[in-house]
Amino acid sequence: MQNRFINKIAVILSICLISVASWILTPYSSATAVNNPELLPAEVTPVVDLANYIPELQEQSLIETIEKFEVETGWKLRVLTQYEKSPGRAVIKFWDLDNQSVLLVADGKGGNILAFSVGDDVYDLLPRTFWIELQTRFGNMYYVRDNGENNAIVTAMDTVKNCLAKGGCLVVPGLPQEQWILTLVTSIVGGVIFGLAGLPRKEGQVFAWQWVLIISPLWGILFLAFGMGPVLTRTSDWLPIFRNVIGFVLGALVAYFSPIVNQQNTSET
Repeated sequence: MQNRFINKIAVILSICLISVASWILTPYSSATAVNNPELLPAEVTPVVDLANYIPELQEQSLIETIEKFEVETGWKLRVLTQYEKSPGRAVIKFWDLDNQSVLLVADGKGGNILAFSVGDDVYDLLPRTFWIELQTRFGNMYYVRDNGENNAIVTAMDTVKNCLAKGGCLVVPGLPQEQWILTLVTSIVGGVIFGLAGLPRKEGQVFAWQWVLIISPLWGILFLAFGMGPVLTRTSDWLPIFRNVIGFVLGALVAYFSPIVNQQNTSET
């Protein structure tokens, strides 16, 4: 259980390295290597499941949802799953992909099964950082192992659909537990630095505010940017916000009072 948790934490910590190395966001870049139109069905459908990742009933539901969404909004969502062979460039003509299209390619050969090819107009509502986070959250091997390829695909597409429907998202909505734990840890560390900075350094001094202000960029980044920022932008739930604030306060109190208590005990002996 502990190893499993550590593995999930490693995925979050390596989000940028994994994404930059394995995925470059250029429109339809996943379909530039080969051109095999014979792999595509005769009838045009928004979901082409060559790898058989999606059960029939779930696939039909996904098709209906995508078609309805396209009629209502004009955004064109497409899903392609593949394993050993790829239709490549043929999907561009098959689906008539344009600047309002989002193509999800699920390929089980790599460590992350999801890749996205996005039209230029989509970036106005969903920036590149959104797609990086979406890929690493739902396409990593641990999420796929726990939820299956089919649910990774459907959940990712539902997230895209919901964000487009409400006019865009800067980040992927929702706060996974492992991500919240990281924000809690950074909040506590920020509090510890705050408490250590406030330790009195002069006789008669109770709290060294000047040192707290000097080191504020460090504890501020840890608590506000890495501790509270990801929580506030991804969820409106007050509980993780409250816990992170309490973590910061407790970290500060422990760091501030522990040296003082130890110093008093030493002087008494």
